[in-house]
Amino acid sequence: MGKALNELPPITIAFFRLLVAVVVLLPLGLKGAWQYRGTFFAYRKPFLLMTVTGITFFNTFIYWALNYTTATKVSVLETAIPVVTVLLSAVILKEKLYGLQWIGVVLSFFGAVWVVLDGNVSVAGGMGWNAGDAIMLAAVVSWAVYSICVKQYMHHFPAYGALFVMSAVSLGVLFPLMLAEWMITGIPVFEWRQIGGLLYLGIFPSFIALILYNHAVGELGPSRASVFLNFLPVVTMAGAYLWLGEEITSAQLAGAILVMMGVMLTSRAGSRRLNRKTRKV
Repeated sequence: MGKALNELPPITIAFFRLLVAVVVLLPLGLKGAWQYRGTFFAYRKPFLLMTVTGITFFNTFIYWALNYTTATKVSVLETAIPVVTVLLSAVILKEKLYGLQWIGVVLSFFGAVWVVLDGNVSVAGGMGWNAGDAIMLAAVVSWAVYSICVKQYMHHFPAYGALFVMSAVSLGVLFPLMLAEWMITGIPVFEWRQIGGLLYLGIFPSFIALILYNHAVGELGPSRASVFLNFLPVVTMAGAYLWLGEEITSAQLAGAILVMMGVMLTSRAGSRRLNRKTRKV
């Protein structure tokens, strides 16, 4: 699927995955979006910020970065999302992590990098930096900002309605950019395998995964929720083993264990501290 989509230009991928999401969300989110139209207008500035950082440009940045840098480097840089989110949450939301939680963040970060690099850390030192890496760093910051906005403002909106409006607005932003892209690259020819890939991206990452992530941020906060993103390379590794027959090395297994330990430390330590505060109240 990934190889097939790589043949499409980046903005085109971002646009059509969101088009699929809008079609899927239409019967679920249109009514709520209309009922809360006054709320959307009242919070239009933070809602627009949430839209462009998380829905419009995060994935666009990733697809764009892959035109200039390797998938390995993109995966490594993506593991920085929890760290950046934690730092921004501390500054903007005054959300603090304590001893064991910080250890958990660091463990999950190094575990995810270990899985991506298959334990060959020396490879990281030999990676040259290019424009794609800068674009990927923009994606990292973009998602961290989105996570913080979700915590601050998403509770004002209906879940399906908000995602429907954000996806629809993103289509409006991306459409002229896609036309400009086609003027440079030419209008792409879509094959069935690419259409299947876009359908998958529109239904699962752009709809189901985002609904679940937004709910998790509301319950756990952006810092603790973002740590779970380091499971991405672990799940990818497991999927490659189950469906593609790829082997799991001992180094990757060790990295996966580090990720799990880190996530458990961060989430459990946070739960205990929250329970103590609740008892005091």
